[in-house]
Amino acid sequence: MADESCVAPIETKKLHPIFVFFKDIRLVLKMDLLGKEILTIAVPAAMAFAADPVASLIDTAFIGHIGPVEIAAVGVSIAIFNQVSKVAIFPLVSITTSFVAEEETIERLSNKVAKVENVEKISPNTDKGKELMKDDVKLENLENGSTLNAEKNKKLAIVDGPKTTITPNKFKFKKQKRNIPSASTALLIGAVLGVLETILLVFLAEPLLSLMGVRHGSKMLLPAHKYLTLRALGAPAVLLSLAMQGVFRGFKDTKTPLYATVIGDVTNIILDLILIFACNLGVSGAAIAHVLSQYVISMILLVKLMNQVDLLPPSLKALQLSRFLKNGLLLLFKVLAATSCVTLAASLATRLGTTPMAAFQICLQVWLTSSLLADGLAVAGQAIIASSFAEKNYEKATAAAARVLQMGFIMGLGLAVLVGVGLQFGSGMFTKDINVKHIITIGIPFVAGTQPINSIAFIFDGVNFGASDFAFSAYSMIVVAIMSIGSLLALYKVGGFVGIWIALSIFMGLRAIAGIWRMGTGTGPWAFLKK
Repeated sequence: MADESCVAPIETKKLHPIFVFFKDIRLVLKMDLLGKEILTIAVPAAMAFAADPVASLIDTAFIGHIGPVEIAAVGVSIAIFNQVSKVAIFPLVSITTSFVAEEETIERLSNKVAKVENVEKISPNTDKGKELMKDDVKLENLENGSTLNAEKNKKLAIVDGPKTTITPNKFKFKKQKRNIPSASTALLIGAVLGVLETILLVFLAEPLLSLMGVRHGSKMLLPAHKYLTLRALGAPAVLLSLAMQGVFRGFKDTKTPLYATVIGDVTNIILDLILIFACNLGVSGAAIAHVLSQYVISMILLVKLMNQVDLLPPSLKALQLSRFLKNGLLLLFKVLAATSCVTLAASLATRLGTTPMAAFQICLQVWLTSSLLADGLAVAGQAIIASSFAEKNYEKATAAAARVLQMGFIMGLGLAVLVGVGLQFGSGMFTKDINVKHIITIGIPFVAGTQPINSIAFIFDGVNFGASDFAFSAYSMIVVAIMSIGSLLALYKVGGFVGIWIALSIFMGLRAIAGIWRMGTGTGPWAFLKK
């Protein structure tokens, strides 16, 4: 019998990083600890993301009953407003979520270390420890009417830590407000950008509409101008509310933004019915309703945030302006590249005429509404991955990234069926125009068929942001945009409406491929996958 000690150890071959996408794939729908954590964050986030586009869909349905000219005009105005808003706020929100998640994790770990050190210093074997233990016994008699004097309260406060306050004759637990510099910085930048966006849109409304193909003499000019200038007044509220949502997502709290968004959107729908139809304000009524609802959302979030975070920094140096500006500039290039493709597509659809533009607007709203559901998983992935990287827990970061991508793909398949069937039979909800409904039917295969690809692409944004891979996100999107814009211009000339949707499908496909390449090759922050 051979000596077992002479047997060489069996070497296990390390798998290529590309196989990380199949990590624990059998657990994709299992409600283990990771699955529950993801869904706890993702479900409310997805509902909040979907709430605003759903409200926009209802707006579109209301305006569609006014006429095809109005819905086409509003479609152009929304495209401009969204383009400017995304350029202003998307980098800020994405950075805020990652930075807040990191700071919250570091603060939490620091508090744990401080508590352990306090317990070690105050050992039960010391005189001080024995004295505190006696006080603990007296504390149990509080329910029987006994009280603690102020000196003993101070001693107990040492044990309970900084988050516990004990006052004479009253036993209270009071949470201290968090000190998160990124939250204060985000709100300051959001407020400034909101005011600048309002000024820009009010004074440059006509030139911007002209760039989108709505020129003098067009029937769409007057309603488009009215809607855009009125919507511009809500820009500060929009940017502030989105910045605050980024803070709450960093805390892994997506229920509060959902609560505020639902209240705001219900307000929007009620005001739509009153202002559009009862007051006969048409597109102006729709814009006013949307603006007022955004201020409702921002006020709710601000009150909630002020109860949790000390928003007044101790000094200007405490603000992380340089860190925000450095990474924000990178994501600014990313969002410019990404939104330029969709904005160019809307501009080209406008040049096809009122009927194709109306159909394109409806298809685009459905496309974005359903696709944005994936952003819920993206937020969950970003928050968990950012926290895991801060803790240097790379195993959890990898598992979270793989899980959200797998769940996103399955969700995309379900959305493909739902959108395909729903738009086929539900287009009449948006318009009664037969020609518009016919063109919508042509766009259904693209709107529905790209859902799995869109889900993967959007979730990869969250994965990259969670790993603070902002540079790659920006540079890869610029390359993708250049290729997509080229295909968009070429296919528009050849295929018109169909060509536009083929090009948008290519655009989302390239975004997904870029994310797969980064993580699947184990480069950048994912280099540890090779070790």
